[in-house]
Amino acid sequence: MKPNLTKDLIEFSETKLKRPISNKIRLIEILGVVLTAVGKFVFIDYLGWRLLYVIFAIASWVFYIFFRYKKEKGVIRYWGFRTDNFKGALKLMVPFGVISILLFLGIGYYQKTINLTWHILPLLITYPIWGSVQQFLIIGLIAGNLNDLNSKKLKKGLIIVITAILFSVVHFPSVWLMIGTFILALFYGYVYLKVKNIYAMGVFHGWLGALFYYTVVNRDPFQEIFLVLLN
Repeated sequence: MKPNLTKDLIEFSETKLKRPISNKIRLIEILGVVLTAVGKFVFIDYLGWRLLYVIFAIASWVFYIFFRYKKEKGVIRYWGFRTDNFKGALKLMVPFGVISILLFLGIGYYQKTINLTWHILPLLITYPIWGSVQQFLIIGLIAGNLNDLNSKKLKKGLIIVITAILFSVVHFPSVWLMIGTFILALFYGYVYLKVKNIYAMGVFHGWLGALFYYTVVNRDPFQEIFLVLLN
């Protein structure tokens, strides 16, 4: 009998945790994500401390993940840090990824903004790490917590839209980044509420994001983040 993909990829249920996650913790996590987003405007947009901010944000949230893991080991799997459904999650995202790449190249060709240099190679390796952090924060902690609140349930469509708007606003003032991340978050919000896998989403976010910069946005993040330190 042919396996049912949706059934096989069902997310790790909260009922498998030792203790249910309280609304207080969920709201604190959402607040933490919002403060992290505000920090982007202060430390990156205003002060220009991009690399320091990224390192600090990653370190802070890795510490939080470790802290929660020590108290409840099942929370890691519940959030979507898992590998058993990685291939299945990729199957859901590959068509979206292919269409996105074709659109990037088409828009870049029309705008004459395609600038594929060797600078993209280090980003294809490092950006998925930052992409996984962003997916965990915006999709995992915002969409996931709103979906699993122990009170009146919000409709999944509303949760996805709220998450997409937040993800888009964080990328202000770049219009292209706001449009791209809004569409990306709509799709990833749908995927996450169907199949929780942060790794697959992080890889796609990193690779598509890197390509988006060098084809549509006409910016060089490698120059902005790393090479500027050598000048």
